[in-house]
Amino acid sequence: MSSIVFLHGLESGPHGNKAAWLRARYGAFTPALDTTSFDAAVAGAAAALAEHRPRVVVGSSFGGAVATRLLLDGVWAGPTVLIAPAAHRVGLDAALPPGTRAIVIHGDADDVIPLADSQSLVLGAGAGVELWTIAGGDHRLNRILEDGTLELALEKLGVPITLA
Repeated sequence: MSSIVFLHGLESGPHGNKAAWLRARYGAFTPALDTTSFDAAVAGAAAALAEHRPRVVVGSSFGGAVATRLLLDGVWAGPTVLIAPAAHRVGLDAALPPGTRAIVIHGDADDVIPLADSQSLVLGAGAGVELWTIAGGDHRLNRILEDGTLELALEKLGVPITLA
């Protein structure tokens, strides 16, 4: 079991910066998503959650869209960190479900996924959902690894650092 399952972006894969950082600090499980099919990626992520039963799911961009779908479908109801989620880009126009406990992190200089997409995702979701806007943050948001933002989000959601 891993305390975190990380769902990667469309181009980053399970060995990208965020995946490596989460593995090193938290022992995160980082499955390789099938990025050729959104439905296949969702199915693969659901299987990873069933197997690993994490405390928190972290999804970045495409992986954030996958995590959003899992929340909307009721497959996952636990704490979630969404990093510049591409939910609207894959056709998920709904807000996060009421009762969701999530932190959405998005840069205000993202030229791939508009900040407005994350704003609408959290609109009406309730008190358990927070939007953290990173001033000058681009789409990759690798700086949240260095400046402590991701660590703070995980801590706020109840995941202590384990330095796996």
